[in-house]
Amino acid sequence: MKNIQLILEGGGMRGAYTAGVLDCFLDNQMYFENIIGVSAGAGNATSYISREKKRAIESLIKYSGDKRYLSYRGLIKNGSIFGMDFIFKEIPEKLMPFDYDAFHQNVVNFEVVTTDCNTGEPHYHKITNLRKEIDYIIASSSLPLVSQMVRVDGLELLDGGISDPLPIKYSLEQGYEYQVVVLTRNRGYQKKKSRLTKLLKIQYYRYPKLIEKIKIRHMIYNESLELIYKLEEQKKAIVIAPSKEMNINRIEKNKQKLLDIYELGYQDAQAKIPEILAVISQDKDIKK
Repeated sequence: MKNIQLILEGGGMRGAYTAGVLDCFLDNQMYFENIIGVSAGAGNATSYISREKKRAIESLIKYSGDKRYLSYRGLIKNGSIFGMDFIFKEIPEKLMPFDYDAFHQNVVNFEVVTTDCNTGEPHYHKITNLRKEIDYIIASSSLPLVSQMVRVDGLELLDGGISDPLPIKYSLEQGYEYQVVVLTRNRGYQKKKSRLTKLLKIQYYRYPKLIEKIKIRHMIYNESLELIYKLEEQKKAIVIAPSKEMNINRIEKNKQKLLDIYELGYQDAQAKIPEILAVISQDKDIKK
């Protein structure tokens, strides 16, 4: 096989699980050169690419209880439950300086998934300058109803999880022959239809195609998940998913719960290392 892609699902604070997985990869000197992230998955990927172990989980633990990070007051005041500028600009620029130089020195084909609100279709953007293109990371994490649209490069964008939450089909279309997929839901999970249709129609009445996409979001997710498991059976994908029930939600603030799922992600990834190494030995697109 010539190409391997690392696919990172979103999930808000469930991203602590992904942070554990990626830190396990760093400890094993496992550096993927092709990565696509959705929502929190894209955010976690940045610290992995810069090879700053524990940065993602430490920022979560340190600031998740901060009202500037997450609060309903922010939703009322600014239209977003997450303080996007605080999370993606103030923390990496001032409070916990991000190593932008290391990020760019480690050459990675890194794509971020967002949703174009006018077309309802996924928008895939390759990050070449993180500081200048951080709005794409913000957009990918901007959940409908609890976040403002992000306007960048003439586009109006929201959470990539709306239109392509598990970009497995896109990865195959790009020619990647093998996939390593990190999920933030337990095996057996199936997404249900949104019950917020009435609110969506009010909030996004100017964006009918976005509304239609959100209506079938559960179908897109479940179909992608089915394809992922099919590829796993065919030995064309390795799936890392929570081995235990994670009793948290997208806006979890309990620090111990976040630490627990971080450790779970690390352990689940460690159990998959031999299987991943077997693939790496056949592929030059991952350096070990």
